Amino acid sequence: MNVETIGLWAGAVWTALSEAEGNLELKAIKKATKLKEKELYAAIGWLAREGKVNVAADEEAKTVDVTLI
Repeated sequence: MNVETIGLWAGAVWTALSEAEGNLELKAIKKATKLKEKELYAAIGWLAREGKVNVAADEEAKTVDVTLI
């Protein structure tokens, strides 16, 4: 795993979110991108660090939503 690869994964996540009008649960992103769990988390971390997504956990519903900013 290198920075270039993580950037490509981040692009795939961003595209999936953009096509879904900016909001998806983690499971839906994983299904849309076909990324493994570690790859998905790395990509979301990349986008969060760049200020492109917001991550919100709903502990009661046991879901995590990712939204484009």
